Amino acid sequence: RPSIEEKLSIMLTSKEAKIPNNLISVAKKTPGMTAGIVCADHDSSMDSAKKSAELDLIKPIFIGDKNAIKNKAEQIKWDLTPYEIIHSSDDKEAAMTGAELARDNKIKIMIKGNLHTDILMRTYLKKEFGLIEGKRLSHIWHMTLSENDKPLFITDGALNVSPRVDVKMHILKNVIDFAKRINISKPKVAILSGTEDPIESMPSSIEAKEIMDRAIKENIEAYVHGPLAFDNAVSPEAAAIKNISNEVAGKADILLVPNLETGNSLSKIMVYFMGACAAGFIVGGKVPVVVTSRADSSSSRIASIAASVIAAQ
Repeated sequence: RPSIEEKLSIMLTSKEAKIPNNLISVAKKTPGMTAGIVCADHDSSMDSAKKSAELDLIKPIFIGDKNAIKNKAEQIKWDLTPYEIIHSSDDKEAAMTGAELARDNKIKIMIKGNLHTDILMRTYLKKEFGLIEGKRLSHIWHMTLSENDKPLFITDGALNVSPRVDVKMHILKNVIDFAKRINISKPKVAILSGTEDPIESMPSSIEAKEIMDRAIKENIEAYVHGPLAFDNAVSPEAAAIKNISNEVAGKADILLVPNLETGNSLSKIMVYFMGACAAGFIVGGKVPVVVTSRADSSSSRIASIAASVIAAQ
């Protein structure tokens, strides 16, 4: 009999993630967008930057140890002569340089390289740089299974851990704004919980109902419904069996999750069990930020850069 480890390995997919065409085609409307790569002396960051530059998505500015950056470029046979390299002696200095470039309108997107996300984002949030303009930062996953797949958005699965209702309203507005940028004119938003009925014993379901009511009151340009359990949000059959009939049930474009753990798990399940391409990026500030993981595929990194270009348009 197979062990638990063997059973799990069978569930893991060998399917290669494919970069979605919708992101590339929309991103190319503003070719060669300036992108600051913070601590760029990093194999996967350098590789995805090279491929993104070849697609004319970005014009990179490299920030970090100058010699290390040049060495990484030589390893992948990339001539950096046309590009600017700004030397910094450590991670904090590199993060500050990136924030200064964003403040001074010298870059339109920021890409995390070989440094911890918390160092980059703590610097980004400092008032002296003025990168927060009345919104809350939030993370968006743009998930697809093939090049021409309709995307499923998951938010927030990487930044806001357990957001309050007012923060979730910012998260909602951020993702709706991005969906419209890729031509989803009135997206369908499912506010996830563990049930389709608001019940006191499940606080996320009460919050979901409150968010839906606030979205209706504020005339947000989207179909917003909650609470919905995952099956009722994405499966027309499951919604029909439970007699749930509204504009969102079974047809969701966006999953607004109750907490980071839910969003993180959903996105990773799609990646590791289904071979999804996960384009992840942070919005809500002056410039979008690509904060990919070291384990992310090359396709996901390029898709994340393309998505950030769109968010910055």
